[in-house]
Amino acid sequence: MTTAQAIAQHVLELPEAEQREVLDFVEFLEAKAKPGVLRERGGAWSAFALAAAMRGMEDEPSPYTTADLKETFR
Repeated sequence: MTTAQAIAQHVLELPEAEQREVLDFVEFLEAKAKPGVLRERGGAWSAFALAAAMRGMEDEPSPYTTADLKETFR
């Protein structure tokens, strides 16, 4: 069994949320493997960490409404 096959087998046993986390990490590793990509982006790791922390929250309702805004932008 190859490493990729072993990884795939483990990933298939994970719940969907953890599979997305693995995908995010793999994409981060791909970006890191490209020379200079992380240095050019400066905050790539921070962006990755924020995306990982916020994962799954996009479907949650916001506790705020437009009435809560002090200023509106058009």
